[in-house]
Amino acid sequence: MAAPWEDVLRDKPAIREAASVAVDAALLEGVLMRTEGEPNASDVVNYAPFTLLPSAVPSALFEQAYAVQQDFNLLVDAISQNKEFLEDTLASTIRVDDFTAQLFRIYMQVLEEGLAQSVFLGINRSDYMFDCGVDGTPALKQIEINTIAASFGGLTSRTAAVHGQVLKVLGKSKEASHLLPNNPSKGLALGIAKAWELYGSQNAVVMFLVEEVQRNIFDQRCVENELWNRNIRVIRRRFRDVFENGSLDDAKRLYIEEKLFFFLADGMVYLFLSQNWEARLLLERSRAVKCPDIATQLAGTKKVQQELSRPGTLERLLPGRAEAVARIRATFAGLYSLDVGEEGDKIAAMAIADPDRFVLKPQREGGGNNLYGEELRQVLEKIRDSPERTSYILMDKIKPQPALNYLLRAHSPLQASECISELGIFGVYVRQGKEMVMNRAAGHLLRTKAVEHADGGVAAGVAVLDTPYLV
Repeated sequence: MAAPWEDVLRDKPAIREAASVAVDAALLEGVLMRTEGEPNASDVVNYAPFTLLPSAVPSALFEQAYAVQQDFNLLVDAISQNKEFLEDTLASTIRVDDFTAQLFRIYMQVLEEGLAQSVFLGINRSDYMFDCGVDGTPALKQIEINTIAASFGGLTSRTAAVHGQVLKVLGKSKEASHLLPNNPSKGLALGIAKAWELYGSQNAVVMFLVEEVQRNIFDQRCVENELWNRNIRVIRRRFRDVFENGSLDDAKRLYIEEKLFFFLADGMVYLFLSQNWEARLLLERSRAVKCPDIATQLAGTKKVQQELSRPGTLERLLPGRAEAVARIRATFAGLYSLDVGEEGDKIAAMAIADPDRFVLKPQREGGGNNLYGEELRQVLEKIRDSPERTSYILMDKIKPQPALNYLLRAHSPLQASECISELGIFGVYVRQGKEMVMNRAAGHLLRTKAVEHADGGVAAGVAVLDTPYLV
């Protein structure tokens, strides 16, 4: 998977000049993050980390990832509507994982009351790596599908222009012209705008539910601006704002603060205090369009991902869609249950004996949670005879082919690294009642990290933004 600029990678004067141009181009294009020192202020900002050069991606695998995204959208939506499947699949997990259990309690309470929501918006990102088999042939293998932590659609919309400028400076204008256009922020905004339209009130407002620390605000602003350009009003609030100022009227319409009428777009929030759980329940009980609603968030758990790999499961969830099932199944890596019982005992013993073959994954999205190698072995040995092990799943470790690149980070030295990449495809769908109104792929995200880092994304400070160069 060599890219056509191997000749310049070791030309240090050319690389230094290109790196200087690249940083300025990133700032000009708005590839920005707030600083660690001032995470909630935009007075001082810096460029988001990114690769100096685009990374080679096999064109056939890139096309395969796009081709299966609408199938994954349909699958996530089908899971979110299947109470029996979620109950059965998550039964062991909710006994030992408090976070998932709390989500599930809210899910069941809202179902018992009766769903007020009739318009459903799904925004997800399916992440893959290129696994090199024994013969070295790369294959597309899914890492996970994110139904809530699907970020960087905004900044990646601006990254290709930076890499195009770098290639031109390095005398690669022809190659620069081959970089694909990519605008996930527009694609995601189209989905939000359609859901807003179907909600049926010109007074409805899109609310981004945000974390207390907001370093990645510019990524979100890209999507916000696309909505403002469509004359859709956007505000940003935290869970505590919903807890303190949120209310429902008799029709279960959601109001906050000045009695404005709200449509809801949910952000990535994991650290739930008791008042935040109360706020989440209020939101779920409302007519507001949640993205994700709580059923869709449960559909994105690792236990669900593992259960989907069992023979016959996809066929039950997507009846009459044999081609879609085949496309989805072709992307699966080996996934294994650690449920209590003989099967789980054998899987745990297998992983302890050969920990470098596997990844141990908890029920969370976002980077930095997975366990590898010796740490995996130690954790499994500790919990192998405990029900706690059911809060994890086990997955085959994907082994991509490393490639040389430079990872540009503020205040870090310029040095070449052996790197591996992860491709994400954004999906967006809108359903009204039982009718699927929109189902599309909305763009892509390529993230790259040095091989010595086992886990972690851009927000976690490990991976950097990248642009695919198809080969």
